[in-house]
Amino acid sequence: MPAKGAGPQVNVPHTDVVVVGAGVVGLSVAWRAARRGYTVTVADPAPGSGASHAAAGMLAPVSEVTYTEEPLLRLGLASLARWPAFAAELSGEAGVEVDYRTEGTLDVAFGSDDLAALGELADFMEKLALPVDRLTGRECRRAEPMLAPSVRGGVLASGDAWVDPRRVTAALLAALSRQGVTLVTDRVRGLAVEGDVVRGVRLARGGRVSADRVVLAAGAWSGSLDGVPPEVLPPVRPVKGQIMRLRGDPGFLGRCVRGVVHGSHVYMVPRGDGEIVLGATQEEMGFDTRVTAGGLWELLRDARELVPGVTELEVTDVFAGLRPGTPDNLPLIGRTALEGLLLATGHHRGGVLLCPLTADFIAGELAGEPAQDLGGAAAGPPVAAICSPLRFGPGRAISDPHRWKKEERGPSPGLRPGSPAPEAR
Repeated sequence: MPAKGAGPQVNVPHTDVVVVGAGVVGLSVAWRAARRGYTVTVADPAPGSGASHAAAGMLAPVSEVTYTEEPLLRLGLASLARWPAFAAELSGEAGVEVDYRTEGTLDVAFGSDDLAALGELADFMEKLALPVDRLTGRECRRAEPMLAPSVRGGVLASGDAWVDPRRVTAALLAALSRQGVTLVTDRVRGLAVEGDVVRGVRLARGGRVSADRVVLAAGAWSGSLDGVPPEVLPPVRPVKGQIMRLRGDPGFLGRCVRGVVHGSHVYMVPRGDGEIVLGATQEEMGFDTRVTAGGLWELLRDARELVPGVTELEVTDVFAGLRPGTPDNLPLIGRTALEGLLLATGHHRGGVLLCPLTADFIAGELAGEPAQDLGGAAAGPPVAAICSPLRFGPGRAISDPHRWKKEERGPSPGLRPGSPAPEAR
C-alpha cells in the first residue's frame, strides 16, 4: 500500500522533518524518524526509481574492502551488524519479505595475475582479522558448481550478506504508510531558508513543505538544490552504473559471486526466485543514464569467463543508475553548517548496506543523542567523526577522516566477525 500522496501545488501542513529523496536511504531515515514519534514528510517525484532500483543489494563490506578505505570498512561492518534486526523489523511491520540472505560472497580469480592480486587482498583482509577463507579453484567449483574450470582460486567471505533493494523499497513505503508519513510525489526545487535557518523546502510545482528540519537524501542530485549556501552544498557527483537482470532456475548460484577477469571486476547476485543480478559498470559520465551496448557487453564478457552458463539465461531487465560519489568515497551523514539541514547522502556503492546505520544515526541526531561509535570505545571514531558533512567546508571539524591512527583507537575488535557491533551493500 503506498504512502499518502499529494497532488500538484500542495502545501503540506507543517511537519517536524521533511526528507528529500525516496531511495532506500531516505525512506529508511523517514521510517526511523516516524517510529520515534516525529511527523515526517518525504518528497520525491519517483520514489524508489533511482539508484535503489538499480542496485544489486550486496551487503559485502568484507569482500569489497580496499587498501585505503578502512573507515568505510568500519561503517560497513557496523551497518551489516544491524541488518538482521532491521530486515526482521521492517518485514514484520510492512508484511513484505525483503529476501535477506546470508550465504556469503565468493570472490574468484580468472587468470594468474588476477589470482596474485586476490592473494594480496586476502593478506590485507587477514591482517584486519576479517572472516575470510582462501580456496583453491577446485574448492571454488565445489562451492559453486557453475564456475568455469579456468577459475584459479578464490576467497570466501562467509559473513557477507545481500538483500533485494526493490523489495526493501516496497517494504519501506508500506511501513511509512502505516506510520502516517506523507509522501509528496514532486521534485524539491530548493530549500526554504529564513534568517540563516532552514524552514522547509520549495516544490517544483509551486508548493511548499514547512518543517523544523530537512534531511537531504537525494543521492546523486543532492548537490543541485537551490537555496543551499555554496559552502554547505554537498560535494556529490553522479557515478554511472549499468546493470543487467537475468533469470534462470532457482539455485543457479547459491551465493554472491564476485570475480576479477584480467583486472576487470564483475559480480553476480542470486535471488530466491531464480533472478541473477549482473553488474556493474563504474563510469564518470555525469547525469547520463543511457544503457549502452558496450557496457552490457563488458559485463557479459567477464561474467561468461567465470560462469559460462550465464549466457543461457533470459535477460529480463537492463538499467543504468547514478551512485552518489564524494571526493573521499565516504558518505555525508549528519548536521551541516546551515541550521536545520542534515545530510544523508554520498553513499556511492554502499547505500543499501549503510541504510540501517545512516537511519539510526540521523534519528539520533534529530533527538539530540550523543554520537554513536562503531562498536565500543576501542572500535575507532564515531560515525560523526568519519562522515561529518563539515569535513569539506570552511571551519570543518575534521580535515581527514583517515587520520585516525591505530594507536589512537587501540585494538580493532570492531573489525572482527564476532565483535559486538560491526556490519553492508
